[in-house]
Amino acid sequence: MSVNPELQGRSFPSVSPYLVGREKIREFARATSSTSRLSLDPEAARAAGFRDVVAPPTFAIVVQEATLQQLLAAPDAGIDFARVVHGDQRFSYSRPIVAGDELTATLTVASVKSLGGHSMVTAESVMVDGEGEHVVTTTSTLVVRGDE
Repeated sequence: MSVNPELQGRSFPSVSPYLVGREKIREFARATSSTSRLSLDPEAARAAGFRDVVAPPTFAIVVQEATLQQLLAAPDAGIDFARVVHGDQRFSYSRPIVAGDELTATLTVASVKSLGGHSMVTAESVMVDGEGEHVVTTTSTLVVRGDE
C-alpha cells in the first residue's frame, strides 16, 4: 500500500493542550546533553529575563508527537510505520518554549510526494500558547520506504 496523496492539506489538531513542565524540560535537556543553564536552572533563566527554565530548541518534538501519531494512525493514510524513516526536521520559533507554557498544536500535511518507489510526507505543526500566540512551527519530513 502506498501513502494516500489525498492526505495533502489534511489537518490533525491537538487532542488537548500540553502543559510544559519544568522537570520535563530538565529531563529533555539532560537526555540531549544540553548544558545550557537556561534549561536547567530557574534562577539563571529568570536572570536572563524568562519566567522559568527554557526548553532546548528540539523540545517542540515532544508537543508535536500527539498530532503526528494521529497522522500515522489515520486508517486511510497508507503509512506503514515499520517503513518510516525520519528525513528532515526544522523549527521556526517566534519565541522560546518556557516551563508553564500551555501549548496547542495543529499538524497539517503540507505535501505527499512519490520518489523512486518511496513516499515523502512533509507535515507542519503550528504551536500556539494559551493566548493563541504563535510559539513555533515544526516541519517534519518522513520517508516511507516502498516495497524492496
